[in-house]
Amino acid sequence: MPTTLCSRPSGQAGGPRRPARLRVLAAGVLVLAACGEPTTDAGTAAQDLTLYTCLSDETVQPVIAAFEDSAPGASVDLFRAPTGELNARVAADVRSGGLRADVFWGCDPLTVQDLVDQGLVGGWTPPEADAIPAQFRTADYVGAHLLYMVAVHRTDVPAPATWADLPAAGRTVAVPDPSVAASALGALGWFAADPGYGLDFYQRLADAGAVQVRTPDEVTTGVAQGLYDLGMTTANSAYAAVDDGSPVAVAWPQPGAVAVYGPVALATASADSAVAQDFISFAVGPEGQQTIGASGSYPTRPGVTGPSVPAGAPVVHPDWTSIAADRDAVLGGYQRVFGG
Repeated sequence: MPTTLCSRPSGQAGGPRRPARLRVLAAGVLVLAACGEPTTDAGTAAQDLTLYTCLSDETVQPVIAAFEDSAPGASVDLFRAPTGELNARVAADVRSGGLRADVFWGCDPLTVQDLVDQGLVGGWTPPEADAIPAQFRTADYVGAHLLYMVAVHRTDVPAPATWADLPAAGRTVAVPDPSVAASALGALGWFAADPGYGLDFYQRLADAGAVQVRTPDEVTTGVAQGLYDLGMTTANSAYAAVDDGSPVAVAWPQPGAVAVYGPVALATASADSAVAQDFISFAVGPEGQQTIGASGSYPTRPGVTGPSVPAGAPVVHPDWTSIAADRDAVLGGYQRVFGG
């Protein structure tokens, strides 16, 4: 069968359309799908999409399964990695011709906004976006899940009443790397911008012997294993350890757990992909949000059941626009404290 190479139509941002993909059909016929909407040998639009995400397997796999059940013939190819590795994958894509994902589901708005600024994602949100609170969406992407940065501590260690209690003398503290984990980047942005904390908070942690690890899950595991007394992690990671019987407890320190929302966005090169749009609509729609909540992650859609938040637990919401303007300087300041 002859093949055709094609490029992105003029006027689309972000470099050439990703290379065509080989698809093996049920009849055993090998078809090279043309750029734009891939097609089958019958000439109908293919129902496959590629998803890049940092969302945990425990959450993203049920969402994918539920979507494929709701859309017969649809198939999702998944690339999942921590945010730092996702960024490296995107950079490699761009160097080789363009973003190869149809949908990007990030774990913080700073990362996704950077992709918008590069012209790689954005320009579309589903009608269902109106059901998501305005603070969790923009004209280019919509928040599909929430992460809460909390403190996890061993049960024989006093719970920190405030975040300022973390760098207390005599306690070994673990923090996740904001260049790897999006939730840690969001927390860094909030602490750096808050006049009561700033980057001095991280300096105090370092001076008290705090240890940097890669991800929030590594913080939780290290505390559960007794390597650290307490640390900064995500609520779903900490509560999962509690449910597994680990000797840890969860604290929501004042002035509040840092809420970090995870946006899902359409790739600009896939603006005409109906199946990619359907996936985003599903993720923020009632069924997708219920699936997220049932998986142990926090949905963004009001009224959808998810993991519990303790009564009266304090929560703070970062000013993402302000943080984005200072992102490089803040991350650089952090890395001068912890290295990286």
